[in-house]
Amino acid sequence: VGVVEFDETRMAYVAPKFGGWAERLYVDFTGQMVRAGQPLLDVYSPELVTAQEELLLAARMSEAAGTSRFEDVTEGSRDLLESARRRLAYWDITEEQIARLLDTGEVSRTLTLHAPVAGVVMEKDVFQGQAFQPGRNLYMIADLSEVWVSVEIFEADVPLVREGMPVEFSVAALPGETLRGTIEYVYPTLEDQTRSMRARVAVPNPGERLKPGMYATGRL
Repeated sequence: VGVVEFDETRMAYVAPKFGGWAERLYVDFTGQMVRAGQPLLDVYSPELVTAQEELLLAARMSEAAGTSRFEDVTEGSRDLLESARRRLAYWDITEEQIARLLDTGEVSRTLTLHAPVAGVVMEKDVFQGQAFQPGRNLYMIADLSEVWVSVEIFEADVPLVREGMPVEFSVAALPGETLRGTIEYVYPTLEDQTRSMRARVAVPNPGERLKPGMYATGRL
């Protein structure tokens, strides 16, 4: 027996590296499908405003230093400009937003955070107008194109199980249909209460028909 779980390698949290306020939500409920790079929310942050001002100042200094006959001055201004760009990039501000800032020369009150991966919004912990601290998880996005099935192996069968074995299984939600996967990992310990060992089966999930939490019955 087993249960369908998220593929942990296909999950991503959106946790800003700065503090601020959620000004506008583009994705405002759990279960919503998103694509990689899709806007999630607009945020206001004094840190972002300051970083934008520093980038524009560095750009003006770099432009002015371009006419200097001193190479050290020109090189230093370029380094300062690049440092200011990296600071925004490290905060997950996209290159498009940075380029627009440099093109317009105007500081934007809000900037947009985007989905790092495509998938389903499984957790949402932010509301419009809400303040957040650095590192707070605002969204959790899970790609369900492949899932794990965690199966329980009886103690007597443990010596027979190895990684790479094919598995056939069925779920109640898809009666009469046989699904196939491969054992990806065998856990090294037994559960004390059930006297069973767990194995992780990787299963392709086209159409995302398998949902985390479904029960499965498998045959190795």
